[in-house]
Amino acid sequence: MPEFMPDSEKKEHTHGPDGSHSEELRTQSQISKEPKTRTLLGDALRKFSKNYLAIAALIWILIVATAAITADLWVPQNFGDPFNIDTATAAQRRHQSPSAEHPFGTDNMGRDVFGRVIYGARVSLTVGFVAAALAAVIGVFLGAIAGYVGKWVGAIIMRFVDITLSIPWILIAILIMSILPQEVRGVWSVIAVVVTFGWGAFARLFRSSVLAVKETDYVLAAKALGASSWRIMFKHILPNAIAPTLVITMMTIGGVILTESALSFLGLGIQPPEVSWGRMIDDGRSFLATYPTLVMYPGLAILSTVLSFMLLGDGVRDALDMKSKD
Repeated sequence: MPEFMPDSEKKEHTHGPDGSHSEELRTQSQISKEPKTRTLLGDALRKFSKNYLAIAALIWILIVATAAITADLWVPQNFGDPFNIDTATAAQRRHQSPSAEHPFGTDNMGRDVFGRVIYGARVSLTVGFVAAALAAVIGVFLGAIAGYVGKWVGAIIMRFVDITLSIPWILIAILIMSILPQEVRGVWSVIAVVVTFGWGAFARLFRSSVLAVKETDYVLAAKALGASSWRIMFKHILPNAIAPTLVITMMTIGGVILTESALSFLGLGIQPPEVSWGRMIDDGRSFLATYPTLVMYPGLAILSTVLSFMLLGDGVRDALDMKSKD
């Protein structure tokens, strides 16, 4: 008596002309034709990898940051102390041309210019990263309150933002730094001045993002399900509203480096024996006609680093823009 076999099992045992299971082949072909799951992060990385200018900028920033972080391990041993002046050999070593021993030559005190540029990168990057990060954190926090809570709380915060943005803060920074005693001027005083007048732009930008995101369907659904305000803010609003702030933060780092260099050039920022690119330009401007490289190398360092942060910010903005095509 023939054994009863369900239709599903018959399909599994149906053989194709080559002896393979035709049903399994059809299933495998369907799976292979299904598109792979795409994520926002994956799409952003894919678009960023096609932006060669942004990749080159990121590589340059990593090179400068690595050289600055590891400077103590190789700069003094190979190029001499970039801070102290050897009075015994200063006259013989001053204003030497670029060579294997001194790739960028020496300054008017006999110190290696290349080593000083590397240590200047440490100061500039520290001021840029720390000041931009602190201003972004303060601005995001106050912008989130102003955008999500709104009402009179948001109105008060935004009036403070308007006051902050209406102040010509570079002039106020010069005034404040000139009042401070010389022994107080340095990295942290520059950071404090930049953060004091730099958080307003972040607050206004993030408030606008919060206002746009908090009316979306998934936020309204979370409210309807009884989610707390903190959960809605950190799980639903913050991840979807932070992208413009990340872009502006990267560009702000370049702006902070320019501000620090300007203050140091005026003698109001980083003080000796610390090294700063702006301070190096100030020291070399007296020899601009005879030894222009004393100004050229720190100037190129400022130009390349600030430009890299601007290009990187543009690349991140394009990568995070979901409306742009692949």
